[in-house]
Amino acid sequence: MSALARLTATETKLFFREPIMAFFALAFPPILLVVFGLIPAMREPDPDLGGLRAINAYVPIIIAMTLALFALTSLSQLFATYREKGVLRRMRTTPVKPWVMLGAQLLMATILSLATTLVVLAIGRLALDVNLPLRLPAYLISYVLAALAMFAVGLLVASLAPTGKSASAIGTLVFFPIVFFAGLWLPRAGMNDVLRTISDFTPLGAGVQSLQDSTAGQWPQPLHVAVMLGWTIVAGGLAARYFRWE
Repeated sequence: MSALARLTATETKLFFREPIMAFFALAFPPILLVVFGLIPAMREPDPDLGGLRAINAYVPIIIAMTLALFALTSLSQLFATYREKGVLRRMRTTPVKPWVMLGAQLLMATILSLATTLVVLAIGRLALDVNLPLRLPAYLISYVLAALAMFAVGLLVASLAPTGKSASAIGTLVFFPIVFFAGLWLPRAGMNDVLRTISDFTPLGAGVQSLQDSTAGQWPQPLHVAVMLGWTIVAGGLAARYFRWE
């Protein structure tokens, strides 16, 4: 096995040794979807959502929330903690370079978030009769762009936070407005024009709309693609500029 593969496997084992973090990142999104699905009103067409069932609107929102959980709790907190404890500094004395740790964390977050996404889609389809994406390539592109944008934001938090605890605090403060504009409390279709415009320029607001468009058989709108790419470039660039290995 390559160093990246071995380190990814090790980091995954360590991730599962944090039961609270693992629960919220992996189990909480599917459970939340099931809870929403048990509410009768969520399974009925909603005139405020253009006749769409609320549960259909919430599947991409919960998938986007999964990305936010991995980026702002797992990825940012673990990197800040490793830097605080000198793990990254000590790795410089080994043949494994620090950037391999970065790759392992990103690979682990991508694989686990994708697994959670598949579980959410399976529950939505099999238990709640939610339609699967009609344009799968567009859906995959939207998912990848949303993941890149959120992971860039998570790395930016990790680069600015001096300790693991501060990374957790900053990540929490960033998490709630991001998932609000993604539609967790009020779906985008139910937002007024001002809130929806703000949502369009957030990484998960653009991501959720792109996932919804792809599910309906359309390609993501150029504005939303540009927004997700913009967040990836800007947040990723700032993270690279300010990231400290020790």
